[in-house]
Amino acid sequence: MRNIHRQLIHMRYFCKANSANVDSNRVVLSAKQKALRINMNHDLYGTFAEIGAGQEVVRHFFRAGGASGTIAKTISAYDKDFSDAIYGSDDNIRYVCEPRLQRMLDHEYQLIEERLHRDKHPSKKFFAFSNTVATINYHKTIEGHGWFGLRFQTEPGRPPNTVIVHARCHETDALQQQASIGILGVNLIYGCLFFHKQPNDLLLSLYDELTTDQIEIDTIHMDGPDFEQVDNRLMSLQLVKYGMTDAVIFSPDGRNRQAADVLYKKNILAIRGSFRPVTKVNLDMVSRGLSAFTAEKKVDPENVQVLFEITLNNLKTDGDIDEKDFLDRADILCSLGQTVLISNFQLYYNLIEYFSRYTRKRMAVVLGGNALVDLFNERYYRDMNGGILEAFGIMFSRDLKVYMYPWHDNKSQTLVTTANAPIHPRIKPLYDYLIFNKRVSDLDSESLEILDIYSKKVLNMIRNGVEGWEDMVPHEVDEIIKSKHLFGYTNGQTNGAAQGAVEGDGDFTQFN
Repeated sequence: MRNIHRQLIHMRYFCKANSANVDSNRVVLSAKQKALRINMNHDLYGTFAEIGAGQEVVRHFFRAGGASGTIAKTISAYDKDFSDAIYGSDDNIRYVCEPRLQRMLDHEYQLIEERLHRDKHPSKKFFAFSNTVATINYHKTIEGHGWFGLRFQTEPGRPPNTVIVHARCHETDALQQQASIGILGVNLIYGCLFFHKQPNDLLLSLYDELTTDQIEIDTIHMDGPDFEQVDNRLMSLQLVKYGMTDAVIFSPDGRNRQAADVLYKKNILAIRGSFRPVTKVNLDMVSRGLSAFTAEKKVDPENVQVLFEITLNNLKTDGDIDEKDFLDRADILCSLGQTVLISNFQLYYNLIEYFSRYTRKRMAVVLGGNALVDLFNERYYRDMNGGILEAFGIMFSRDLKVYMYPWHDNKSQTLVTTANAPIHPRIKPLYDYLIFNKRVSDLDSESLEILDIYSKKVLNMIRNGVEGWEDMVPHEVDEIIKSKHLFGYTNGQTNGAAQGAVEGDGDFTQFN
């Protein structure tokens, strides 16, 4: 079901480029045509260093013809000792990782500049392509994946740019994966050399002759003088928007991180919300959730990863994604030192299934009271053969803990906890079972005077110049909003009447 959904998104965005920055008339060339065009451009000259899956990328350039004008060197340091001798070794025993790719690019590009003198090659634009890849193993217990990078000049003598991507291979045969790896590498080289002025085109071109059933690109980073205007957080967002992957993670420095590097063997605590803006309630939920989580016997306090999740639906305005609004939220979360997850997961069982790719340790989600009620609503699982039981089987067969943050129901003027949550009688036995086995628990409910703070209400007050919103957000968030004029802040000038308090908050519902 997940692959079908991703493929539908792929068809929607790849066949109908609806972004103003994407050229919908772009002619899609085959890998052979791309390699030949690069070979015929005698100003492009570089090296190829490939580890782990053969020399699948450079093979396209040899077969296309005219490779002698493009390829200065090709190397495959397949043996680990040879690889260490050439690129250096460290305590990281993984050879398919970003640090290894970075060292490959550094080494190979430095050799080009040292060995190819400008007086002999005055018009050459140098590049160095590298990848480190592991294809599926013989027993098919480990999926293939790899890191791909290109360091390249756009003008002779100009400082180089670097584009790095990580891809997961979904095909179940090593030879098929090798073929897809070769195409992806050619697409990356061609896109960088010819589409560097249109980053979205570059991104979309990576899937020429490929589908997301073959390759899933979950990490991208662009750096260099030609990408000074590129915000890599937006590029991360595009990966999810275009259906290239279901989720991306970026760190407080705004860099797109591979999920395995962030989540591998970690205890994970996640909170889903709009964070538009981050309020005192959001941070209180995380603080109380983290305190309860680290007190668990199966949780290592030194090995916990906290994630602030924003779903794709939560980023949409009138059916489209407001990139400025997304960056406003990201600016605040990053300034607070938080790690952000952007996902296309509508239901929590999808999120837990995603986490389970990388860890078997205890995980937890913090939910507001209305989100907990949503979690136990059968109508959200009607498309599943096993209904809510199938979804909960996926969730709670993992080592998952759900924490409920108290909810102040304005209509009944009561404090809703696990004891009085309005769960449908038909589902109540399942709910009671999870409560009894402590898979669902309350968070500490003392001193909860901030329960009536809602992000939507704060947002309306900011946009309409209504005083008092500063008391509803952490002090550092208040300063960031004012200094950067986020969320339509206009120096406190009133633009109109506030739109009133909000009874419920989409921050804490299951579908965001």
